[in-house]
Amino acid sequence: MAHEQRGSPSLHPEGLQRLLAACQEAKRFAYCPYSKYPVGAALLTAEGKIFTGCNVENASFPLGVCAERTAIQKAVSEGHTKFRAMAISCNSRESYALPCGACRQVLREFGQEWAIYLTRMDGTYIQKTLEELLPLSFGPEHLSC
Repeated sequence: MAHEQRGSPSLHPEGLQRLLAACQEAKRFAYCPYSKYPVGAALLTAEGKIFTGCNVENASFPLGVCAERTAIQKAVSEGHTKFRAMAISCNSRESYALPCGACRQVLREFGQEWAIYLTRMDGTYIQKTLEELLPLSFGPEHLSC
């Protein structure tokens, strides 16, 4: 499997394969009757638990939710806020699965240095950090509350 790696430390090979398989499996549950663009995400907590998510579209387009935010919301709703990695998959042969701007900001809420694995349909992936995906970002540390 070809890959490019940068940024945060890599996961152990077995853990990475588990995370990559989980995002592929999550993609199967995507509800995307309008875009026909299924996306799956798998989020690894600091404790080693994996939460998955898929995109869920809505006829009122702004009410849809991306796979990445679904996984984050599931994890946070069960008490997890420290994350090690996320893998994201889509059905593109040409480009890697890239989180939208809104998802990048939601992920940023929980730190910048965790690994993000962006995959393609053929199983290749690249590893990035959130800082690479959202440079000069705004986060909780910028608020004085």
